[in-house]
Formats: sequence, structure tokens, C-alpha cells
Amino acid sequence: MDEVIQVTQWLSSITPTKKAKLFFFTTHADAPSPMVGSNDVDTHEETQLPLATTVALHNFKNIDEFLKKKVNTFSCYNVIENEITKTDYEYLRFYSACKYLDVVPPFLDLEKISAIQNKFEMTDEERDYRLLLDSADLVLEKVCDSLKPAGVSQMWTALRKDRNLIRGVKTIDIIGFFVDPNPTGIKDCLFFFIVRFLQKADKINRVNTNRLERLIAQCDESSSCEEGKTIDFIIDSLRFYPTELYPFGFCLIMCVIEGRDGAMQEIEKTMEISRHLGMITHTEKNPTKETIELVKKELMKPKYQFYSSFTCWFMSHGDSHSMVLADGETIEREWFLTSFPDISTFQLKPKVFSMVSCRGANKFSLKGDEFEGQSATCDYYDIGSALIRNRMLDITDSVRDISYVQPMMDTLVPYSTILDHLSGRANTHGSIYVDRACVLMSENISRGRSLTEILEHLSQDLHEILQETMDEDRIVYKQACHYDSFFRKTLKLPYTRHPKEDVHSAPQ
Repeated sequence: MDEVIQVTQWLSSITPTKKAKLFFFTTHADAPSPMVGSNDVDTHEETQLPLATTVALHNFKNIDEFLKKKVNTFSCYNVIENEITKTDYEYLRFYSACKYLDVVPPFLDLEKISAIQNKFEMTDEERDYRLLLDSADLVLEKVCDSLKPAGVSQMWTALRKDRNLIRGVKTIDIIGFFVDPNPTGIKDCLFFFIVRFLQKADKINRVNTNRLERLIAQCDESSSCEEGKTIDFIIDSLRFYPTELYPFGFCLIMCVIEGRDGAMQEIEKTMEISRHLGMITHTEKNPTKETIELVKKELMKPKYQFYSSFTCWFMSHGDSHSMVLADGETIEREWFLTSFPDISTFQLKPKVFSMVSCRGANKFSLKGDEFEGQSATCDYYDIGSALIRNRMLDITDSVRDISYVQPMMDTLVPYSTILDHLSGRANTHGSIYVDRACVLMSENISRGRSLTEILEHLSQDLHEILQETMDEDRIVYKQACHYDSFFRKTLKLPYTRHPKEDVHSAPQ
């Protein structure tokens, strides 16, 4: 069958709403670095024109032409270059959007997709189409779905009143001041036009969404929201870091094993909870300075731009300022924490660095005969059962206490202990902090909890546990964990429990 006929039939099978969403997902606002400065990058007006004319004329002619052009470009594209190109990004984005919307063209060359994934050096796990979707766009899609046409129309009216914002933008005038967003798909086109307009005007991005939130806040609650939704609900959805669908993010686990009893248990627990959260995980045992530099270089590769978050567990011995590496060398903790966030592939995305090591030798010691012989440092207890708990410590009430409170308590780099203090370990299970953190995260998946809520719960839980030093003095003490947060949004744990529950991978 002639390709023109195939494309025409494919377009006729797509609903107007899905066409609007497909256009939105394939005009990605945050262009990847290889596209910057390219001569064929769409300008503000060119990107906005199909949406503007669709809203103004109530037909999808220009969006259809845009999608036809995409298909023709990919049909003629020859994947032979070693350098990653703009078309490579566009092809992957287009495929993932089609897959997500269930409108994959039957004539799309899937072998080319595999060839492009090879250029990105993607592993089998990374070839899942959901990795290629932009999580920020998925959140905005859900916001759009939560609004009625009247709500989007009210947003448009509020936007048009900001003369400083719209001055000189021709596509604003194409739509006009008053619009009818009721025909199927027009509401979506108008909403996506507003979003892309604000993004290209540098008024919003995946983290800074205040301008969009203010537009939504001006909507009339009684007429603007779909059933079961409220303005507050819609705005709240924008105040979380976008980490929709699988994978939740990339997790790097670095653990020094030498001289650390239970270190392998730490690795197993953090790997298990990371996969349970839907993260793609990489482990480095016994890291050295060279290892750290190689990992940083690896994370600069283009494929990591598709990830929506970054998590790092670093587990080793340490003191107030440094962490001990496998070869006995030390690195400054501050250097480690400031060097990784500079990686461009994870800019404007949440980054969590769990630092599990001693930060000194001080102890919040407890006095009194009632504490003698009581601690969770030794493995005296049976192991629990369900899910992640089946390999964790069973912390019984006999080794918990809430009467003695570390002065630093109650006052986002999570630290297993406070400055100048010990970080406790169990003989075979390794870090007690890691153990409790993994238990609490596993118990809170699908409950809508934020990571900081869980860290606060962890702080309470850990501070109840009585621990005991392994030296001849056998001092019973308490451990106080804390975190430094520089978050601008809230990071929620994902609702998806495990990637194997619903995996649709691109062809290998």
C-alpha cells in the first residue's frame, strides 16, 4: 500500500484529543543539548502555530500536516551516524508517545528505533518506552484531563490580560480573546498552547510552575473541574516533582565492603527497595576515587536525560568531614555532594544522596542500669516475614525508648547520623539506618507518601532504638539521623510497585 495512503488512514484512526496530546508530547519543551544551536530547531512561533490554528479554526489540518512531516522524516532517516542527532531524539520521543497513546503507526520502522537505542547505549531495561516519555509532560496531561473546557477558557482569558507577557507574540492574536474550547480536542490544544507558550517564554519549566498555578487558581471552581477534581487538587499535582510512570529514576549504590560487617546485606536491601520503587539500579562495590570519576563520566551520557530522578546510596566508614574508600583513601563528603548535582543530565530533577557513614566518634549515651544488655546492635531477634521485611531486623519494643531525646531532634541529603557522631551497625545486617529506611519505604509504596515524610518517620523510628558499642565499655547509646533539604517541590514515592508488573519494551 502507498505510504501516503497508510499515513492518511493512520491519522483518520486517531481521535482529536489524542492528536493534540501526540503533538504536545512530540514538541518537547526542554530541548536536549545536541539540539541547541541547531539550524532546524523550531522557533517559538513555528511550534505554536499548529495548536493556535487548530483552536482558532476548529480543525486539525496543521497538526495533521505536522504529524505527516514527522512520519516522512523518520521514513527517510538513515541511522548510520555515530553522533546522536536531533532526529534520534525526535524518533524516540515520537515512538514513546505513540506507544503511550496506543496509536503506533503499523508502518513505523521499529528496527530503526533499536538502532537509535544502540547509539544511546541503552541496556535491555532502558529500552522500555516509558523511560522515553517526559514525566513533566505526563503531569501536565493529567492537569489538562482534570479541567473542563470552561476552566481552560478561563485560563486563556487570564493569560490574555497579562499584556507584558503576550506583547509581540503573533500566535496569541491568531486564537483571539474569546474562544470556544468545547469541540473535542480543542480544549486540549488550547491548554497545551498555554503550557508551551509559558515554557518558551521562560515563565515555567519542570520545577518552576508558579505562573501556571496562578492561572489555574483564577478558574471558577464550580465550572472548571471534572467530576471528583478541585482547583486545589489540580494545583497540588504541580507541586510534586514529576516522576510519572516507570522508571521512578536512576539509582546508584556505592558501598565499601572491606572492614564493614553486613555490607553485602546493605547492598541487597538498597538494591531490592530501589527495584521495588521502580528504579533502574547500578551498584559499585568497593569504590575508589577512580570509580567515582568514571561513574560521573558515565552519567553525562545522553541517555540519562530521559531519567526523571537520581538517587545515590553511599555506604562506608567516615569521620566528620570525610568518607573512607575501598583503597584506604578518603574523599571530602562536601566535594562528593557538590560534584554530582552539577551533572547536566539531571538538572531540574530531584536528586537524593543518602550518606551512610559515621561522622565522628561521639555518642548520645544513656545512663542507668535499666539499659544494660539492651540494644539492637547485636542480631538477637527473629526476622519478620512480608515483602522487604523478611530480611530486615525485627526491632522489638524491649529495645525502644522515647524518654531520652537527642537535643538535635525535632529541630535533602539524608544522613544516617548527625555531625561528629557514630552511625550504628548490626553484626550481620549492616547499617541499622539502611535497614529501617528500606522497611519504611517498602511499607509506604502506593500510599501517596512523600520521601521527606518517610525520612521524618525514619528519624522517629531510629531514635527509639537502643544500640550498644562493640568495644569493652559496651555503652548503650541512641542514633539521630537527619536530612538537609534544598528541594523546591515534594518528592512522592511512586504508586507503581515494580516494573515487571507492566513492561512494554521497544524491540531489541
